[in-house]
Amino acid sequence: MTDFNASIAARDLAHVWHPCTQMKDHEDYPPIPIRSASGVWLEDFNGKRYLDAVSSWWVNLFGHANPRINAAVRTQLERLEHVILAGFTHEPVIALSEKLSALAPAGLTRCFYADNGSSAVEIALKMSFHYWRNAGRTGKFRFITLSNSYHGETLGALAVGNVPLYKQTYEPLLIDVISVPSPDCFRREPGESWRQHSLRKFEEMEAALARHADEVAAVIIEPLVQCAGSMRMYDPIYLARLRDACKRYGVHLIADEIAVGFGRTGTLFACEQAGITPDFLCLSKGLTGGYLPLSCVLTGDQIYAAFYDDYLKLNAFLHSHSYTGNALACAAALETLAIFADQQVIARNGQLADALRAQTQPLEDLPHVAEVRQHGMIAAIELARDKQTKEPFPWQERRGLRIHRHALSRGILLRPIGEVVYFMPPYVITPEEIALMVRVAREGIELACA
Repeated sequence: MTDFNASIAARDLAHVWHPCTQMKDHEDYPPIPIRSASGVWLEDFNGKRYLDAVSSWWVNLFGHANPRINAAVRTQLERLEHVILAGFTHEPVIALSEKLSALAPAGLTRCFYADNGSSAVEIALKMSFHYWRNAGRTGKFRFITLSNSYHGETLGALAVGNVPLYKQTYEPLLIDVISVPSPDCFRREPGESWRQHSLRKFEEMEAALARHADEVAAVIIEPLVQCAGSMRMYDPIYLARLRDACKRYGVHLIADEIAVGFGRTGTLFACEQAGITPDFLCLSKGLTGGYLPLSCVLTGDQIYAAFYDDYLKLNAFLHSHSYTGNALACAAALETLAIFADQQVIARNGQLADALRAQTQPLEDLPHVAEVRQHGMIAAIELARDKQTKEPFPWQERRGLRIHRHALSRGILLRPIGEVVYFMPPYVITPEEIALMVRVAREGIELACA
């Protein structure tokens, strides 16, 4: 029998350099070529199927080859694929901007588009800095970020992130930022609640703002979940206190909801759980349902007005992308938002989150599981050498890779972050499929930690 996967993988390895990958690993584990996909399932060229438990890097919301999004993109393709957005416009970008402004936290009325999450972060950083410059506050050019945070891998986004694995190599190229300890509740004291821990850790953010407000343009934060930072989580009270403090100290708040937006944490936007409106809201990933690259930064009229001036003042915002507001991507995004409206997605996600919680909570009894945590449709299992002290396994042992390989052998796509196994599946997953992916993950954990 012909091994179609092997022949296609060989062609791949002759030319393709894969992201977030030590390519030498593929000498032992070739990439898996995917021929087709439907719903939560991927299928390779040999006919084997894999349940996509990570939404293909957190982007797919309503399943692969979704008929409604397919049709919307196909219809748009026959009308207009793309046009320059400088001096021109089109119906999909207008309609999407109207929808996002209506759905986002109150007051976010202006939409600036790019083509990926890192670019959205770059835009928000530049826009905040440039706002203060236009306002005559040229001393406000620094940013406060949280330890363990991740905001992307272009240089500005990398600078305001704080995951050592991503940052250390390129540190000589990066702007200097002010780092404040994360409210990460995995590190809470015995007997301390998530809320208590988050409030206690906020004292360090308050102190940093008090000390540096005159030089700080903005605080940037991932609301509720530090996704690439091992899916560490915290209580919404931290966001509420941060919003209040940023107003008091005259500092912008940038909410990076690139990974946690569009229903992932239980509400359409994670900021809703704290009842706050940030000064900038960064969106991408699920915005198009996982179909096409698109990102958006939403902000309010006050910030927009600071750039609205006579041309000769040279106050206009300086940023552009060739594919800004791409019509096909906007059409996919509009249909994605229509599915939210038509199918009561947030309510159904609540039921799926309950099913996910019921399946994952028993894993806390395993001898090397230090914590099981969850916000909505994101659940994470943190492994440790010592369950009581939370001492981690040596990273060189690559236990997460063992779990990944076992899961693939059983038809489940898991991609642990170090020794943190997480689930972030498409919203069309069934309770039975949730049970299957968690059962296979448990097998992998028991094998890797034996």
